[in-house]
Amino acid sequence: MAIIAEAKLIKVLQTYNPWWRTPEAIRPLSRPHKRVAYHEATKIIEHPTIRRFAVLSGARRVGKTTVLYQMIEKFIDNGTPPKNILYVSFDNPIIKMVNIDDILRVYETLYPIEGEEYLFFDEVQYAESWELWTKVIYDTRPDIKLIATGSSSPALEKGASDSGTGRWNVLKVPTLSFYEYCELLELKSRPEIKTGMRLTEFTKLTKGELAEFMDRFTPLQQHFNRYITIGGFPELALSDDDAYAQRMLREDVVDKVIKRDVLTLFNVRNPISMEKLFLYLCMTSSEIFNKQTAAKELENIGVSTIEDYISFLEKSNLIYISNPMMVGTKAALKGKPKIYIADAAIRSAVLMLEDVLSDDDEMGITIETTVYKHVASFYQGAPSVHVGYYRKAKENQKEVDIVINLPKEKILCEVKYRNSPSVPVSDAIVELSKEDAKIANSFVLTKSLTDYGVTQHETLVPIFRIPALVFIYMLGRAEAIGESGKM
Repeated sequence: MAIIAEAKLIKVLQTYNPWWRTPEAIRPLSRPHKRVAYHEATKIIEHPTIRRFAVLSGARRVGKTTVLYQMIEKFIDNGTPPKNILYVSFDNPIIKMVNIDDILRVYETLYPIEGEEYLFFDEVQYAESWELWTKVIYDTRPDIKLIATGSSSPALEKGASDSGTGRWNVLKVPTLSFYEYCELLELKSRPEIKTGMRLTEFTKLTKGELAEFMDRFTPLQQHFNRYITIGGFPELALSDDDAYAQRMLREDVVDKVIKRDVLTLFNVRNPISMEKLFLYLCMTSSEIFNKQTAAKELENIGVSTIEDYISFLEKSNLIYISNPMMVGTKAALKGKPKIYIADAAIRSAVLMLEDVLSDDDEMGITIETTVYKHVASFYQGAPSVHVGYYRKAKENQKEVDIVINLPKEKILCEVKYRNSPSVPVSDAIVELSKEDAKIANSFVLTKSLTDYGVTQHETLVPIFRIPALVFIYMLGRAEAIGESGKM
């Protein structure tokens, strides 16, 4: 504490917490649209009998700080004295020079505080020994409730497993779903959907009911195109400059994470190799990843280094890893994952793809990436559920893009985002749907809003063609209204 004068630390804390002077100062910092993470974190902190801290993990600019401000606003509105609420960003250079104990000591000597205290620690991974301090706070200060965020999850989850067992829950915050994007922009063209409507029940609807339902989504097509172009980052979605939004994706979301966060948190010695690998993953996104092939093509990067870097990128919320799965009795490929960039717009920004919408091949990758992100987010935290892919080990290496492995059944999803795509009887999704492979539902995700309905294949499980736009909107909606894991 000797390095930083106490008066300077007090000034920083007062700047971060304007509601100490004027409670209404929280209003401009908060936003009306509340994401799933807000509701989940609030539920954890307000639980009447189980005490837990909440830690939000997600990429830069996904809106974690906004969630903190929304919670602060809620607590103030519910009667918590504003001076009982402390917000600190550990990304601040002055804050980095002190420890959590110094901050708490100075904060608690500023004002007489009675009752519960609420601590909001932003980018907590930059606080020295944060997990140990948090453990001490939990064990010795029952009057404190703590909510933290971090752009990189390694320290967060390692801290949770090493020191936080039974003390805090880690909530992953993905980029906006398409549904959340529409809600954030308050689009007037959002379709009305009755309560209880689920994707897995579409096969029960008549042709007329399906036609009327799909038609409701027509006004969203232009918004969907923008969504997959600029991505699910709240601040960028609200911007009216899409070219600037893409630049910010490169400079703020990607460059800062790779060139600063990852290097700092994982002690990466060769940042250029890390950048090259991420560029390689952007170029091969949605393809099956072979670390030996990658090592040869990237040159001078060993297989073990690639394995480490892949782990770092996943823990930094920049990629998803989809592993191969068995379906039925068919032998499946083993050991080779597919890797998706966390948001398709990040990939486009890194590769400087200026017109993804007019390139069928790029659109195929973009939509598959977007669908995978929505499915992975939808089933996040669901017990005993795994999301991966299927590829037949021999013959033509037939594939199903996404396999959702539920405790008692599976759901298959194949992305065919092009005009009037055929679904040959020889496709893997058709072959598997004919078997008694515990498959509950099979979906083929299409491009056109007029391309929907049960296919003509004779299968044990109906194969339902559904526009990708409708599929991901419905998933995002179910997640937003608290029905995650119930497709």
